[in-house]
Amino acid sequence: MTHPLLDLPPLTAEHFAQIERRVAALLSTEQDVVIMQGEALLPLEGCIRGAAHPGSTALNVVTGPYGQTFGNWLRDCGATVIDLAVPFDTAVSADQVAHALAEHPEIDFVSLVHAEAATGNTNPVAAIGEVVRAHGALFMLDAVASVAAEPLLPDAWGVDLCVIGAQKAMGGPAGVSAVSVSARAWERIAANPQAPRRSYLSLLDWKERWIDGGRRTLLHAPAQLEMLALDACVERVEAEGLDAVMDRHSAAASATRAGALALGGGLEPYVHEARDAAPVATTLRSPAGVDASELVATALAADPSLPLIAGGGTLAKEMIRVNHYGVDATRGVVQSSLAALGAALSGSGRPVDLEAARKAVTETWPNE
Repeated sequence: MTHPLLDLPPLTAEHFAQIERRVAALLSTEQDVVIMQGEALLPLEGCIRGAAHPGSTALNVVTGPYGQTFGNWLRDCGATVIDLAVPFDTAVSADQVAHALAEHPEIDFVSLVHAEAATGNTNPVAAIGEVVRAHGALFMLDAVASVAAEPLLPDAWGVDLCVIGAQKAMGGPAGVSAVSVSARAWERIAANPQAPRRSYLSLLDWKERWIDGGRRTLLHAPAQLEMLALDACVERVEAEGLDAVMDRHSAAASATRAGALALGGGLEPYVHEARDAAPVATTLRSPAGVDASELVATALAADPSLPLIAGGGTLAKEMIRVNHYGVDATRGVVQSSLAALGAALSGSGRPVDLEAARKAVTETWPNE
C-alpha cells in the first residue's frame, strides 16, 4: 500500500538547488547558500569549527544561552575568546561592540545572536555589522529566531556567516537549516587546516563537492521530507509576502506586551525596553512568589495548544515565554494566551483585569 509521506520520488539535485535559490531570495543575498541536513545547531557549529582555530581571537557576544554555547565551541577550537556579556533582559549596543573591538584589535571573528527566543531580546545587527566591518573581523550571525520575524539583510549588514532555521517565524520544519557564506568566509575556512573536512560539520564539503561542481551531484541523500517542508514554508512566506509576515510578528509582540501590562496581577515584560524585545516571542517575568513553571502548567491545563512555556534552566521559576511565531502570530492566539495566564494568576489569588488585557490587545492590533 502506498503512503504519501513515504513513497516519494527522490529529491533531485535540481530541486535541491531550486530550494537554495528560494532561501537566498528570502535573505536578499548574493552569497552562497548552503542547506544543511539537520537543525540549526549543525551549521552554527560548522561555522565556528570552520572559522576558529588556535591563534584566532573571537569576540563572543552573550545575550542569552546560545551565546554561551558559541563561546564553548570557540574555546574548544583553540581560539582565544573574549565574552561580551550583557543582562538577558536587555540588548547589546553597537557602542559596546565597538569598545570591545578597540580594546582588542587582534579580534578576527565576532559571533552574535540576532534574536534570542529563549530570553525575548533582539540585537541591532545593522549597526553592529557596521562596526565589525570597519574593524575587519569575520561576522557570524545566528538568525534562527529572527528570520521572517524582523528584517534580516546579511549582505547589506556585512554578515559573513548567517545561519537560519525554518521552525520559528517561517512556520516550517526543525530538521533542516541553512547558512549564507560570504567569499571572505570561504577563504578563511579554506585556509584553516582544522576546519572540518569529509565531515557532516563541513561547509567546505558543500563548497567543493556541490557548489564548485555546479550543483549537479548532492553529497548524500537529502532529508527529503524536511526539504519538501522547507520548500513549502518558503512558498507560504512568499505567498503572504515577507513584509506581511514580519508585520504580523511585530503586531503579535506589541499586542502581547501591551496586554500583559494591562492584565496586571504582577506580570511584567522580562525585556525592559520595547525596542529591545524580539518580535518572535515575548518573555514575561512572573510575579514575586509565583513559580513561572507552575503558572504555565496551570494555564496549559485549560488549553494545551497555547504557545506558552516557562523559561529554561535557572529562568524556569521566573520567566514565561509566549512563543507567538509562525502560525501562532495571530491576535486570537495572543488573546487566548493572556486569558489563560490571567485565569491562572486569578486562581493563585492575584487580581487581574481580563477585559483590560483584551482591550489592550485589540487596540494594539486592531486590523488583523
